[in-house]
Amino acid sequence: MNYSNNCSRSRLSIFVDGNNMFYAQQKNGWFFDPRRVLEYFTKDTTVLLVNAFWYTGLKDSQDQRGFRDALISLGYTVRTKILKEYYDDSSGRYSQKANLDIEIVVDMFNTVEQYDQVILFSGDGDFERAIELLRSKNTHITVVSTEGMIARELRNATDRYIDLNDIRKYIEKNDY
Repeated sequence: MNYSNNCSRSRLSIFVDGNNMFYAQQKNGWFFDPRRVLEYFTKDTTVLLVNAFWYTGLKDSQDQRGFRDALISLGYTVRTKILKEYYDDSSGRYSQKANLDIEIVVDMFNTVEQYDQVILFSGDGDFERAIELLRSKNTHITVVSTEGMIARELRNATDRYIDLNDIRKYIEKNDY
């Protein structure tokens, strides 16, 4: 490949906070197709996808096996963590959570030399500082989430915000 030709291409990494997006999609009443997500964000021929990461919590090591295998076959690097149970004082109930924020941030910074653009699928305000630091390195950050589920801090820190519902027709999972 010609190096000068490669310089004109924007290098893209996609990071999907799977658990956060599951709740966003549930709230919206529709689900997106991971394959269509990759196609949508790489349809511009000047964009080169260098990485796509998907992070998800699991009930056990076999949980979501078929889905994870499908993601891997599409080219996603899948990071998982076993869900932890905790007691929620405010609700008085036990809940499960697998917080993968640190894994997402570590991957973002570990691969920072590989990309110029990031698409982050999450509404979690915990990413605010990481996004600010990446932007200071001239990385263009787009956050994809949905109204009512994106933290104000995250929305303010990003270069561009896309609501899932605005791109629904391009990324929605079609049941064939």
